[in-house]
Amino acid sequence: MGKIDELLEVMERLRDPQSGCPWDIRQTFQTIAPYTVEEAYEVADAIERGDNESLCDELGDLLLQVVFHAQIARDLDLFDFDDVVDAITGKMIRRHPHVFGDLKFASEKEQKAHWESVKASERADKAPADAPSALDGVATALPALMRAEKIQKRAARVGLDWSNLQSVIEKLEEESQELQQAIEQGQADAIEDELGDVLYTVVNIARHAGVDAEQALKKATGKFDRRFRQVEAQAMDEGCELSELSAEMLDRYWDRAKLTERS
Repeated sequence: MGKIDELLEVMERLRDPQSGCPWDIRQTFQTIAPYTVEEAYEVADAIERGDNESLCDELGDLLLQVVFHAQIARDLDLFDFDDVVDAITGKMIRRHPHVFGDLKFASEKEQKAHWESVKASERADKAPADAPSALDGVATALPALMRAEKIQKRAARVGLDWSNLQSVIEKLEEESQELQQAIEQGQADAIEDELGDVLYTVVNIARHAGVDAEQALKKATGKFDRRFRQVEAQAMDEGCELSELSAEMLDRYWDRAKLTERS
């Protein structure tokens, strides 16, 4: 028995209606989905920390999620793990004709264009026959910034896009004014709506500037995290609680943390 077969058997036994684990038996695609997303993030976290031992462990947890979903599908007579493997194997072969076939590309750009063409064809095959859309296939469960960027890229491919970066910056100024007006009027729904427009426009700026919005925000959050911890350390060294400090003193500590980081 191969290693993957052993794992599949473990999951089958866990889901056995008569002798399995009650918790595993109760699970559905919907209840397991949040764990699948969480495990994917933990894989990314291990990679970012350079922790290869944890990476091995987290990849196992993520693989278990795939096996879990496949077993649920098998229990419902939808598909099984072999079907999952067949689907991804076929997809990789289709999308790499320069590796598994005779097609040649003159450049990486040409290869990427072909990749997108194949993906578009696959999406068209899956789309409703009565109303296909260029936006079909963009997962609704993606992180908001990532989904916004993917939606924008899809729209741009069919010509719906800003002509240049400056135009998007001017749009941000317009959206910021509308947000300010909503705040002044104290309308909660309008504030949420206008704030969403601001964030969506910021993603557009990042895309036109060649910056990953998700990564940019992640770095900014990390920067704040580091500086905040330095402020905490400064306050502790002086025997103070942050909640007891004046705004002026907090600003002083914050400026000192910025200088320390830059140096």
